[in-house]
Amino acid sequence: MPAKYHITVVPAPPKRKLIGKYCIVDWREDCSACHNCVKRECAYDVYSHERDRLYNPAKDYVDYLYECRGCLCCVQSCTKGLLTKQVNPEYLSMGDDVRTPDIVSSTWYQAETGRIPVSGAGYGGPFRGPGFDSIITDMSEIVRPTRDGIHGREYISTSVDIGRKPLRLEFNPDGSLATEFPPQVEVPLPIVFNTAPWHYPARNAFRAVADAAGKLGTFVMTGDPQLAAHPAVVTRGVPLRRARLAEWYDEADVLEQINAAKSANPGLVAIVKLPLGSDYVARALELADMGVDALHVWADRRGFVDGGAGGRHISDAVRELHLEFVRRGDRDSITLIAGGGIYMAEHVIKTIICGADMVTVDIPLMIALECRLCGKCSRGPACPVEMSKVDLDYAVQRIVNLMGAWHNQMLEMMGAMGIREVRRLRGEVGRAMFFDDLERECFGPIFGERKAL
Repeated sequence: MPAKYHITVVPAPPKRKLIGKYCIVDWREDCSACHNCVKRECAYDVYSHERDRLYNPAKDYVDYLYECRGCLCCVQSCTKGLLTKQVNPEYLSMGDDVRTPDIVSSTWYQAETGRIPVSGAGYGGPFRGPGFDSIITDMSEIVRPTRDGIHGREYISTSVDIGRKPLRLEFNPDGSLATEFPPQVEVPLPIVFNTAPWHYPARNAFRAVADAAGKLGTFVMTGDPQLAAHPAVVTRGVPLRRARLAEWYDEADVLEQINAAKSANPGLVAIVKLPLGSDYVARALELADMGVDALHVWADRRGFVDGGAGGRHISDAVRELHLEFVRRGDRDSITLIAGGGIYMAEHVIKTIICGADMVTVDIPLMIALECRLCGKCSRGPACPVEMSKVDLDYAVQRIVNLMGAWHNQMLEMMGAMGIREVRRLRGEVGRAMFFDDLERECFGPIFGERKAL
């Protein structure tokens, strides 16, 4: 059995005060300066940053608490009734309906601590929504205490292989293996990185993504020529002579480009980046027949295919593509890498359940570096967190911490589903329930077609 893959996390506190979800309005002019102030007794110690002024009320004060869990203990216990909890309007302005403020805040926490986020206030949101929120994973094996990959009671592998796999083995008369294995690259995590496009001046941010990928044993796909020589970089276009992976955009002469590169480097694994458009299934099958080693299929940043929020979600497109290969009987003829709209560890697992071998992530890496997804950098004003000045070592550790938290969450989910390796999870739709399918196949015949209200 190979050594267990482990990601070492080190706390990396934020460089700037982050935007908290809740704001505690503190009317200090009536404060009695109680010796047993409710702030001191906070179970989550979120008031520790103002210890020096805890008993010296000077003025009306509004505090935005990043780590507040919304337990309301301080609000209810203040003897003078001076504390009031409200939702921070600045918090609500971050992200959008897909990359929600809660996702941004949760990513900050994971990048800082490397831990799985747990809310003391419980979950108060909906249990069904669009995209990944319409997929419910089966956690029936969670009752078995041995299904635990985090604490060492069971080995759960997250390694995947990039490249073609032989569909059958043939042997010589003397018993030796006759099948020639195509080149493959093993990655210990079913995640490869992309560099987000809108922070191009942030040279340290791009370098940090590459360095973090190398530290984690994975790769980053980028067309940045200044990073081409980095050992963890998958170049786009003509690769370096000793490169193990290279990626090309889908073009008319892509096969000629790949053959020319492989003639100089027979061990190269070739990846073609294919947008999930109107004819992606036919083109994907054609590329597989041409001998392409891996496909990188991608949706837009919100996870939708060819039509925005009203279009199909990447989970549906990947599932359709995977099943088409299964019907042909040659699913292992190609590695399927999916990207777009993946912002949480559960999105990784759900994309693999739908049929992908692994995923790409980009924007969560920028969020880990304290990006707020405010969009100001694209509209002209300066970046409020000065992404271009980010410290390299700090940025690398934040990305490593984020992947450490995601890795633990993936182990938790696979253990609860009774899956011991992520390769086994690919296309395992029996480990999930798809709400739209349930509504159509189970509830539809009983209640009839659902009508819009």
